[in-house]
Amino acid sequence: MTKPMKIDFVSDVACPWCIIGLAGLEEALARVGDLVEATIILQPFELNPDMPPGGQNLTEHVFQKYGATPEQSAANREQIRARAAEVGFTIATTPESRIYNTFDAHRLLHWAGLMGRQLPLKHALFEAYFTWGENPGDPEVLAAAAGRAGLDPDAAREILASGRFAEHVRSLERQWYEAGISSVPTLIINDTYVISGGHPADAFERALRTLAAEA
Repeated sequence: MTKPMKIDFVSDVACPWCIIGLAGLEEALARVGDLVEATIILQPFELNPDMPPGGQNLTEHVFQKYGATPEQSAANREQIRARAAEVGFTIATTPESRIYNTFDAHRLLHWAGLMGRQLPLKHALFEAYFTWGENPGDPEVLAAAAGRAGLDPDAAREILASGRFAEHVRSLERQWYEAGISSVPTLIINDTYVISGGHPADAFERALRTLAAEA
């Protein structure tokens, strides 16, 4: 018997572990097949909400925020790059890469959800930032990603220029902060079960099968 599951996937466009976690979740859902009928809702979370539009050098940012040396930062990037490659995604960040503000990306993702194209846009934004090194706060980068996700780029530009959905996205962000979420990705299944971290498909599959059996 198929079990319906609502999965809130709280994440940020600038989070590499969110790529790994989302890919793991999607693979796990493919494996369980008809056992689970999942509705994935991408929820906004900003790792760096005060980041200025021009962004900051990645190595400098990691040192200031976490105290990681350039050598530690490089080792972490290599670990993440290898994990992403395992799920078929190319991360091409370098010591010269930059961290950017992602608020407008979350506004566009909210719109994409209303249009039924949230997941394709999320993947397009991940690729734009992590593979191509583009600025996910740049309206033209966002509009191009919308086009690749099957959305109207001109409609995306209008939304970005108008400030639509800003208050709603801020409200959703506050909701997750107040719920105690401080790191991403975090999954909330059926408003009850919480799974944190960018786990591989095997771990998500076990969790989905267990929850389906309990339901």
